[in-house]
Amino acid sequence: MIDLYTAATPNGHKVSIALEELGLPYQVHALSFDKKEQKTPEFLRINPNGRIPAIVDDGFAVLVSGAILIYLAGKTGKLLPSEVKGRSLAIQWLMFQMGGVGPMQGQANVFFRYFPEKLQGAIERYQNETRRLYEVLDSRLGEAEYLAGDYGIADIATYPWVRVHDWAGVSVDGLEHLQRWMAALGARPAVQRGLLI
Repeated sequence: MIDLYTAATPNGHKVSIALEELGLPYQVHALSFDKKEQKTPEFLRINPNGRIPAIVDDGFAVLVSGAILIYLAGKTGKLLPSEVKGRSLAIQWLMFQMGGVGPMQGQANVFFRYFPEKLQGAIERYQNETRRLYEVLDSRLGEAEYLAGDYGIADIATYPWVRVHDWAGVSVDGLEHLQRWMAALGARPAVQRGLLI
């Protein structure tokens, strides 16, 4: 049984979706940010960075959502090609999400929704960069059904962010390939279950 330490955020949903897609048994430990449960000594022993998600599999802790996805794919032999170039392509698009979509949209969320001052320059900077990254995704999805060709961890990592584009004030208007992909992923039963976690 895998222990999943998480909260209802895009990064948390990546892992719950993957666990549902893979059919792996897991137990949810929901952490409250309001109570700063991700900063308790108990959780910091699992993830010294004090961030969700994290998993513990038979005593082995894995932190950082992208690393967890790679670990779970490796454990099961699913959602990540074993062939070198296919695997590289999947990891490239995973890293695109980890290094681009997540951080940029995360900052758009902060400045658009939460920051005490409305800093229009910062809001526009992060919203515009997020939209640019969406356009890159749209271009890729005009060439392939899924980000790495076949459905896998790159899609699972990216979808929970793009699905909440409105929260960051970013439009997907005119991005027909991205919208097609969003509808396809949103219709998957395992994705729907994972988003409830």
